[in-house]
Amino acid sequence: MLQPITAKELEYIADSLSNEDLLMKQNALLAASASNQALRQIGQQMLHTHQQHYQTLMQSFQQHQSMAPTQPQH
Repeated sequence: MLQPITAKELEYIADSLSNEDLLMKQNALLAASASNQALRQIGQQMLHTHQQHYQTLMQSFQQHQSMAPTQPQH
């Protein structure tokens, strides 16, 4: 059974999602625009890695979101 996490922890997950989204965009751009084949491959590999991270974080966020307290804890 999942244990509730704090609102602060949910904020951390949300921030991490934003960071992974930015990294996905940057690596997609690298994969699409690099003239060097090795750089394109690295961009594609890193894009895939950050997509996996994003999905993992999103699943965690969705699983715990309904369990988060609505009021700050003291």
